[in-house]
Amino acid sequence: MSRTDEDHRSGPLSGHLVVDLSRALAGPHAGMMLADLGARVIKVENPGSGDDTRGWGPPFVGPEDDLQSTYFMSCNRNKESISLDLKSTDGQEVLRGLLERADVVIENFRPGVMDRLGFSTAAMHDLNPRLVILSITGFGHDGPESQRSGYDQILQGEAGLMSLTGSGPEDPQRVGVPIADLLSGMNGAFGVLAALVERDRTDAGQIVRTSLLASLIGVHAFQGTRTTVAGEVPQAQGNHHPSIAPYGLFACRNGSVQISVGSEKLWSSFAAAFGLDPAATGFASNAERVRNRTAVIAAVERVFAAYGAAELLEKLNDAGIPAGKVRSLDEVYAWEQVASQGLVVDVEHPVLGKVSLPGPPLRFFSRGDAAETTPTEHDAPPLLNGDGQKIREWLGMSAAVAGVN
Repeated sequence: MSRTDEDHRSGPLSGHLVVDLSRALAGPHAGMMLADLGARVIKVENPGSGDDTRGWGPPFVGPEDDLQSTYFMSCNRNKESISLDLKSTDGQEVLRGLLERADVVIENFRPGVMDRLGFSTAAMHDLNPRLVILSITGFGHDGPESQRSGYDQILQGEAGLMSLTGSGPEDPQRVGVPIADLLSGMNGAFGVLAALVERDRTDAGQIVRTSLLASLIGVHAFQGTRTTVAGEVPQAQGNHHPSIAPYGLFACRNGSVQISVGSEKLWSSFAAAFGLDPAATGFASNAERVRNRTAVIAAVERVFAAYGAAELLEKLNDAGIPAGKVRSLDEVYAWEQVASQGLVVDVEHPVLGKVSLPGPPLRFFSRGDAAETTPTEHDAPPLLNGDGQKIREWLGMSAAVAGVN
């Protein structure tokens, strides 16, 4: 059930108000992360249609006359919804009331849109000097290509991620989730938290900006320095690590397993367990094994061919070798380890009833590890304008004034 009390959630951000003007995924994901931490998050949506993701599917679930998008449900738990026409006098009046009370506002419009609506960063700080403004764009808020629309797969290509992903250089592949959006949301939430900490010292808000482009380049990691420092251009090479061997997905008698032999000590243990010579020519050091990866993969798969996957995983575990299988998502959500970490949460949806959602990734514990303090109560993603009347009442604006909702 959605709530509209000013301080209605427990968690580190309890008592903070976030106004979420964003749509699709990057901004909403940032807002959901802040909501998971206890902030009150009010999602502002277009009248009639709402967030774009309400129409993204299938799959849709629920009654035919009130279908719900599972995509929308992935990034909007623990929020309230009000629909506002931000081009109307009424919508702008309500938004001003929210901004005057807010600690954080999130927007992911293209550069210049908020200015044209009358809510430039300067105007918002005139309303509320303590406001932290999070702005997420596709390519950055300035620069020669700042006006380009930024959608996840486009940025996965433009930022080089697809050139690193796939079976080989001629097979560029997208990551199976909208990773540019998700990382932008995470970076945005991280920046908001830093700005709130600084506000405690300065009593002044500020602007936090990130982009899908920046978020993907920010996780190039060793592939980035391989390019900028070593002068090499990495390419996709399938399910094997470019700098460690053996490390990747290997075939066995009835399937495949993953192993990570990340040190010479582990290589010695692995070789001993499977009858390989750890000092064989081309195999004696990680650098040699990387240069001779094809031969290493062949040698490993020759010895793995004698084992079924379950037996092989047990043997690898006994030898102390990090290993695992590739699970389907239904297996993941049925896994006891996932449940033990609070990674599936049950919520009561006003249309669907009780549903399970992927849960938040953070857990909190008291000093001395005496007790877990992680919030365990969660709200279902809201219906469009499901909290509009209550939010207006809280702002001191009657529903009759609204006119449009």
